[in-house]
Amino acid sequence: MTSAAEALGLTLPGAVSIPAADSRHGRMAADTGRRIVDMVWEDLKPRDFVTAAAVDNAITTVLALGGSTNAVVHMVAIARRAGIPLSMDRFDALARRTPLVANIRPAGKYLMEDFYYAGGLRALLAEIGDLLELNAKTVNGRTLRDNIASAENFNRDVILPRDKALVAHDSLAVLRGNLAPDGAVIKPAAAEPHLWRHTGPAVVFADYNDLAARIDDPNLPVTKDSVLVLQNAGPQGAPGMPEWGQLPIPKKILAQGVRDMVRISDARMSGTAYGACVLHVAPESFVGGPLALVHEGDLIELDIPARKLNLKVSDAELARRRAAWKRPQPRYERGFGALYQQHITQADQGCDFDFLEGTAPTAEPEIH
Repeated sequence: MTSAAEALGLTLPGAVSIPAADSRHGRMAADTGRRIVDMVWEDLKPRDFVTAAAVDNAITTVLALGGSTNAVVHMVAIARRAGIPLSMDRFDALARRTPLVANIRPAGKYLMEDFYYAGGLRALLAEIGDLLELNAKTVNGRTLRDNIASAENFNRDVILPRDKALVAHDSLAVLRGNLAPDGAVIKPAAAEPHLWRHTGPAVVFADYNDLAARIDDPNLPVTKDSVLVLQNAGPQGAPGMPEWGQLPIPKKILAQGVRDMVRISDARMSGTAYGACVLHVAPESFVGGPLALVHEGDLIELDIPARKLNLKVSDAELARRRAAWKRPQPRYERGFGALYQQHITQADQGCDFDFLEGTAPTAEPEIH
């Protein structure tokens, strides 16, 4: 997200990933403080920089870095506060053209410190410059083009040339279907390729406590082809949409040498996590999203190339289950918790308070 902030134009150039022991760390902090004071006198505000083009720059940067799926939620919230109606489909469209060129963990083999000394974010932005709006304004008073004009790549094993990208495109995918009508996300590069197209029976956990209690039960009816499903882990259900999305693989399956399984939840996942984890399923199960209607043994189809996530149950059966579904009791009855539940949006809308959204929508630019 620091990289996204710089690509948005909201930090001084070169601020990303400076090691704490590096002398430039202190200088950057001092320069940032001085610039903030100047910006107050110049009456510059975040909305002066957060445009639809700048948001695209930030998303493209995250994709080129192989950044966390958490960026989807954060960027949607930031954009909507600025009055930009950013949808998850925009992430998918940009992912289809953006190469993953940062050879850093978890997808690659180097560390962020190596990335910094290889030239850092400015070098990466120069590598993908044709995919960016370089005339976007930044907080130092210059354009993004100006800020990366002198960038150099000192280690092309860390910041890869485009023709040697770790992933040519699709470092993120947005899935839709009857299980996620408002979308879900997955990082294809983090999943084993044989799971990109997979159909298997659901093993359902009603919440995190249920997961913790049963995941390693020797009698759990699970095989390597099962699809692990965690319900009630979203913005309202958990509450707070915690990073529970990397469901653990059952011990008896690990003992078979299996290291990845399809896992689905309305939770988030750490940016350093690995696996075929479908996240941010919207609407979440706690508010009656289709994830709440999954039963043990139901077949679930994941098709990443086709961007599909479907519960292989008839519409009539889903309608019957929906009619029988009962909304859970609210997590809170008063105070901030009650305010949160009444106004928090779903994952596809940024998990932000609805009353904080901006009121001046700007059309998304076309992808060429």
